[in-house]
Amino acid sequence: MELLDTTLLFVAFGALIIHAIFLVMAVLRAWRGENSFDRLIGLDLTGTLILCSLVLVAIVGTISDYNMNINNAIFIDVALGLAALSYLTTIALAKYIVDHRMF
Repeated sequence: MELLDTTLLFVAFGALIIHAIFLVMAVLRAWRGENSFDRLIGLDLTGTLILCSLVLVAIVGTISDYNMNINNAIFIDVALGLAALSYLTTIALAKYIVDHRMF
């Protein structure tokens, strides 16, 4: 493994650890939010952090020399689907909070 690959691997692992810490804080905000808008923001942030973590896992799996028998492209596909679902969910929940009806 070259120096650049090793550096990118360490940076990706570091970013994955930081995202995991922020994910715990976002889940706590979604769980114990003061009002419904705080909970919605925590839920949206949780989805975004999971999306970023999936992309980082795909990067680490591509670069590392570990014997990972997984298809790394599936993580990117799941992340794209999660991004679309998260967007629609946030819009629907925000409309429900404001109008107290779904449609």
